[in-house]
Amino acid sequence: MLNLLKNRKSHIFIGFILIFIFLAYSLYDVTITHGDEYYQKSISNRIKKIETLANRGDIYDRNGKLLATSDIGFSIELNSSIVPADNFAEIMIQVYDFLEAQGESHLEFPIYIENGVYKYRYDESIKKWLESNGYDESWTAKAVFDDIRAVNYIDPELSAYEAYRILYNQGKYLPISTSKMLFLEKIYKTTFLKMYGLDADISAEEAFHKIRSRSEFKISSNYSDEDAYKILIFKHTIKEQGYLKYEPITVASSVSKETAVLVQEKGYEFPGFTVNYTTIRTYPNKSTAAHILGYMGKIATETEIETYVNQQKYNPNQIIGKTGIEGVYEQDLHGENGYKYIEVDVYGKYVADVDEAAYGLDSKNASSGDDLYLTLDLDLQVVLEKGLEKALHALQTGGIYDSPWGDYQYSQYDKAETAAGVVVDVKTGEVLASASYPSYDVNLFSTGISQDDWNALNPVNKRNPLAARPLYNSATMMAVQPGSIYKMMTGFAALQQGLDPYQKLYSDGFVEIGNQRFGCWYWNDYGGKHGPTDFFKAIEVSCNYYFFNIANGKDYYRGIPLNFEMNPTVMTEYSKLFGLDSKTGVEINEVSMGLPDPEKKKKTIMALLSNQLHLIAKNYFPEELIDDEDKLNALVSTIVSWSNDNPGRGELINRLLDLGSNPDYYVTEALADIIKYDYFNLMKWYESDTLNLSIGQGDHTYTPMQIARYIATIANGGYLNEFTLIKKIGDVNIDKNQDVIESFDTKGNLDYVKKAMLQVTKGTSSSVNKIFRTMPVDIAAKTGTAQKEGLIPPLDEVAYLTEYLNEIAPSLNIEDVEAKTIEIIKLRSEEMATLEKQKDEAESEEDKQIKSDKLDALIQKDYLNKGTAMRDAIKEMSDFTITDEDLNQFRLPYDNYSWFVSFAPYDDPEIAVVIFIPQGGQGYYSAPVARDVYAQYFNLTPPQETTEVIEIPTVEE
Repeated sequence: MLNLLKNRKSHIFIGFILIFIFLAYSLYDVTITHGDEYYQKSISNRIKKIETLANRGDIYDRNGKLLATSDIGFSIELNSSIVPADNFAEIMIQVYDFLEAQGESHLEFPIYIENGVYKYRYDESIKKWLESNGYDESWTAKAVFDDIRAVNYIDPELSAYEAYRILYNQGKYLPISTSKMLFLEKIYKTTFLKMYGLDADISAEEAFHKIRSRSEFKISSNYSDEDAYKILIFKHTIKEQGYLKYEPITVASSVSKETAVLVQEKGYEFPGFTVNYTTIRTYPNKSTAAHILGYMGKIATETEIETYVNQQKYNPNQIIGKTGIEGVYEQDLHGENGYKYIEVDVYGKYVADVDEAAYGLDSKNASSGDDLYLTLDLDLQVVLEKGLEKALHALQTGGIYDSPWGDYQYSQYDKAETAAGVVVDVKTGEVLASASYPSYDVNLFSTGISQDDWNALNPVNKRNPLAARPLYNSATMMAVQPGSIYKMMTGFAALQQGLDPYQKLYSDGFVEIGNQRFGCWYWNDYGGKHGPTDFFKAIEVSCNYYFFNIANGKDYYRGIPLNFEMNPTVMTEYSKLFGLDSKTGVEINEVSMGLPDPEKKKKTIMALLSNQLHLIAKNYFPEELIDDEDKLNALVSTIVSWSNDNPGRGELINRLLDLGSNPDYYVTEALADIIKYDYFNLMKWYESDTLNLSIGQGDHTYTPMQIARYIATIANGGYLNEFTLIKKIGDVNIDKNQDVIESFDTKGNLDYVKKAMLQVTKGTSSSVNKIFRTMPVDIAAKTGTAQKEGLIPPLDEVAYLTEYLNEIAPSLNIEDVEAKTIEIIKLRSEEMATLEKQKDEAESEEDKQIKSDKLDALIQKDYLNKGTAMRDAIKEMSDFTITDEDLNQFRLPYDNYSWFVSFAPYDDPEIAVVIFIPQGGQGYYSAPVARDVYAQYFNLTPPQETTEVIEIPTVEE
C-alpha cells in the first residue's frame, strides 16, 4: 500500500478520482438540488417580457360621428443586431440621407458640423436660451440665476432651491440645476463626454474625432467627418442602450405614410430597419368640441405618477388624457396593456420570438379601451362654433353677421375677444352642443405640443380675465353676472309669493334711495318711462322698475306695500330650485360660485378687510405686534370682529388706540376711516342690494352652463335635471336622470314665465322680434345686458403707473416711488423666505400644509409682482389718501356682457339655447347665433334670399 501511495501514477489516478467526484457533485447540485432555480435564471437571462400597448377607445357624437380616434402612425425603428456588420456604416449613411430627403425628423448626434465648424448641441441650446432672455454667451448659470433672483427681489437669505421654487411658482422657468448651479444642458454635455472618457473642457472638434476613432465603432478613415457624423448617430444610440439591445431603437418617431411605404419597399436596402405601426390620437374635426374632448399629454405630475404608474401600472412613457372627456374617462378609454416574450443573446440583442408553450410561459393580449358616445350633436356643435366666431368678428369690426335667415348689422365692440354657447335637451338634460371661442386644434397635443404652439394658446394680457384664452372653457368655467336674464327668476319667486301677473304697476323712471338713484334702462338711456306694466310686458321690455317693485314687495311709485312678502332670502331660496347654487352635473370641469345673500356678502367683505389689514398694519401699529405672526393675526381678528356691531367713528378710533395703534390721533383716524367707510359700512345688506339682485347685477355669478340648466328647467315645467355629456360607455347606456323627479312648480307659475318669454320674440316692443320674425318655430327668449365691474388691467402695470403718476399723485416723483417699491418687494421677499423656511422646518404635515397654503395664496395675488408693489408704494407714500379707484382712473372700462337665453318650440319645448359674449355690448347681439342653431336643430329651410340687413338701435336692454 505504501509503495502504491509513493507511486506517481497512483497520485494522478487518485487526483482524477477526486476531480470526478467533485464534478459529479457539482453536476448533481446544479441539475438536481438547484436545477429548477438555475433553469429559471437561465430563462430569465435569455427571455425578456415585452409590453404590448392597448388600443385607446374612440369617441363619437350621439349619431355615431367620429370625434376622436387612434389613427395608425408610423415610426422607423432599428434592430441593430440584424444589420450586417460589414455594411453597417454604408447602410446608416443611406438611411440618414433618405430621411433628410424626405424631410423627416430623426435622431441626432450631440456634436454636429455646420459650415465646417464643430458644435455641441448642448452649447447651442444654452446660447439660444440666453439670447432669448437678454443675456450673452459670457453669462454663467450662477450669474444668470443671481441676476434673475435680484431683479425679482428674492430674499438673499433664501437657498437657491427655495428661490427657484418661488420663481417657478411665478411662472419663471429656468433651465438651471440649483444644486450644481449649472445649466441643465451643461450637465447633459458632461454626462455625454464622460460616457467616452473625455474631459469636460474638450473642444467639440477634438471630441468628435476622438469618438469617431474609437475601435468599438470601427469607422473607416476613408469616410469624411460629415459621413462619420451620420454613422455616429446610430452607433452612439446603440451604445446608450447598454444591455437592452433587444429593444428596438426609434430612429424617427413620426413619419409620413409615404416615407413608411418607401422604407418597407427598401427593406432589402435597409436591413434591420422596420416600420412600426403606432397609434396617434387624432381628432378629425380639429378644434371642434375641443373644450369638451380635452387634450392628452405625458405622465408628468406626482399625482399622475402615483395614480397611473404606481397604482394602475401604466407604462411611464404612455400618453394619458389630461383634460375634458379624455381626462375624466382615461381609464375607460385606456384599456389594458398586454405582454409577450422574446429571446435575447448574452449581449441583450434580439434573437427571436419565443415559443411560449415550450417554456411554460403565457402571453397576454392587450384589451382595447371602451368607446364613448357623447350626447353632443356634431353638426349642431359646428353651427354653434361658427356662429360664435362670426358674431365676434362682426362685433370687433362693427361688421355684418351674415346668415341665410337674414344679415345683421353690429355696432363695434372691439374689446369682445371671447364667447360661449350651450345647447341642451330640456327633457333629458343631455348637452347637445357646448362651445367656447376661441378654441384650439386638439391635434397639437397628440405627439407633444411645441413651446411656440403652447405660447400661442396663452392670453396676451394674462391680467385681463376677459382676454381670449383658447385653452379656457368659458361655458363651464367663467362665472359672471347674468343681468336681465335673471328677471324670470325674480318674477317666478314673486309669483310663488302671490304676485298677480296681470296686475299693472306703474313703472316710473327711477327709484331713489337716500341720495342714490336706481334707474330703469329706458330712463337711463332715453329718459323714458314704461308706465303701467304687468309681468308679461316687464319681461318683454325688460323693465327694471317693475322688478324693483316686486323684489321688495313694494309699489315704489305709490309708496305702498304690495300684497305679498318678498326679500333677498326668498329670491335666493327659489333660485336654488333652478340649480343656480350648484354645479350642473356635466362630467368635465366646471365651477359654481353660489348664490348672493346678505351673509355671503358680509363674509366676503370681512375676508377683504382681513387681507387689507395684514398689508397695512405695519403703518399703524408697533413692530412688536407686527413682527409676531400670532399677535398680528389676533390683532386683525379683533378688528374684523367689530364689524358685528359696526361702532361709530369716534368709538372705532378709541378702540384702535386701546389696541396699540399709533398714538398720533390723525394717523389712527385715517385707519379708522378705511375700516369703517371702505369695509364696515359695506357689509350691511341694503335695500339697494336687493334692487341690484332683482335685475341680475351685484353678487350674482353663474356660468353659461348653469344658466342653460336654469332655462331648461323653466322650459320643461320645473324638472331640475342633472346635465350630462355621456350617452354610452362601451355597451352600457348612461341615463343620469332615469329616477323619476317631481316638478317643483305645483302652482303652474312657470307657464306665466314662458308666456312672458314668448313676448320677447313675438311682441312688437322688442327688437329681438326683428331677428326671429322669419323663423317658422315659436321661440321664447330673453336678452341680458349685464355690467362688468372694474376696469381692464393694463398689460404692464409698472409702465401704466409710471406714465400716469403725475396725474394720479402730483406730489410724488417716480424715483422715490421706485425706491419704495423695491423696499416693499424686499420686505415681501423676506416674508416669503420666512414662510419657506417655516414650511421646510415644520414638524407636522398639518403645519407644513398651512405654511404651503399661505405661500400659494401670496403667489396667487402676485405678492412679489413689481406692479402690485408699486400700487401699494403709491398708496403708502400718500398716507393712503390715494385709493385703488384713483390708481385705476386711466384704465379702460369693460363693455357689457351680452346674454341671450331661449327655448323652443314654445308649445312643447325640446331644446334650450344660451349664448354669452363677454364685452359683447348688448344682449340682442347674441341672438343671431341662437337663431342659426335653431335652424340647424329643426332642419328649417330659410326664406327666399333677401338683401335686407337688420339694424338695431345701439342702446337697448
